[in-house]
Amino acid sequence: MQLLSPIPESVLNALPVLDTNQLGRVVHKHTEMDGLPDLDGIKVAIIGVQEDRRAYRNVGCDGAADAIRPYLYQLYTGNWDFHIADLGNLYKGEQHYDTIAALKDITEELLQRNIIVVTIGGSQELTYGSYRAYDKLEQTVNVVSVDARLDVGAEGRDLDHQSYVSHLVLQQPHNLYNFTNLGYQTYFNNPEEINLIDKLFFEAVRLGEIQNQIPKTEPFLREADLVSIDLGAVRQSYNPGTFYTSPHGLSGAELCAITRYAGMSDKLTQLGLFEYNPRLDQRGQSAHLCAHALWYFFEGISLRYGDYPVGSKSDYQKYTVMIDENDEVNFYKSPKSGRWWIEIPKGAPDQNRTTLVPCAYEDYEEALQGTLPSRWWKAQQKA
Repeated sequence: MQLLSPIPESVLNALPVLDTNQLGRVVHKHTEMDGLPDLDGIKVAIIGVQEDRRAYRNVGCDGAADAIRPYLYQLYTGNWDFHIADLGNLYKGEQHYDTIAALKDITEELLQRNIIVVTIGGSQELTYGSYRAYDKLEQTVNVVSVDARLDVGAEGRDLDHQSYVSHLVLQQPHNLYNFTNLGYQTYFNNPEEINLIDKLFFEAVRLGEIQNQIPKTEPFLREADLVSIDLGAVRQSYNPGTFYTSPHGLSGAELCAITRYAGMSDKLTQLGLFEYNPRLDQRGQSAHLCAHALWYFFEGISLRYGDYPVGSKSDYQKYTVMIDENDEVNFYKSPKSGRWWIEIPKGAPDQNRTTLVPCAYEDYEEALQGTLPSRWWKAQQKA
């Protein structure tokens, strides 16, 4: 934690007088005067990371956290019963990879304390440092990226914001179980990268499949450990503050719905918000949007149901669908939330082991028509 610097006094002094229930008064802050806040009882910790050396053509995104904080601090709290800490900024290391390593170490410590980590970057390859924080936890990791681009990169390319996914897949230890991209736009992506994602039985969901249909993203977010958001996924009219924005993309409301779903996931322990560049912003529009997205993430956390894997599937409503005379598929519905899961065989057939994968009611309807849902097929390939 000694690698974290306080929130700049210039950020705090520029704030107006705040009410007692605005976030700037409620969040436990790392300041020059008070030092790091006590982490006992903290549910969520915010870290700003000032790293843009691999953000080609988007240099300036290292200032994201301090540009977003004034907008975030002026928002009023929701009906939350947990504490949030803002731990300040992790400055650039001597080398790019020093920053990645420092982020890994700090995040690892927070995860071991069962604290949800919010990383405000900086460029999106910081996701790799966040991902490596799970190494000592000895668990498989599901990563969801919200991005117009898949960011796989060419074979052998150094780690940067357009190649970090290949490093998630190839670098040891191999913790990655599933990777999902939400909102990719085909014309921004090499067809070879799209095919590779499919061959690895990962998920890539086109923008057109979720635009105006954001509830379709919820099952993917429900099984995520780490959600990484590239602000370039949001269209330019809502989000001028990044070099890679375009006329097409998610709306601001859709981004906030996604972060709310992410917060509601009982499994999720990290959210990363990347590629926001204050130098390109207009009247703080993108910074304001980022603050709203974080607010909805906090609200989502307050709405967690304690569903599977926290709860027991024995308490769920079970639905068995016969696909044909020999094959059946089991679905489970939570009585708490109304959310659905599909049962996937795991291991050798004679072991009689299964796991539950989040799905939508539409997957159950598809099975009723005699078709195995794509989520079942892809998950079964990796079981």
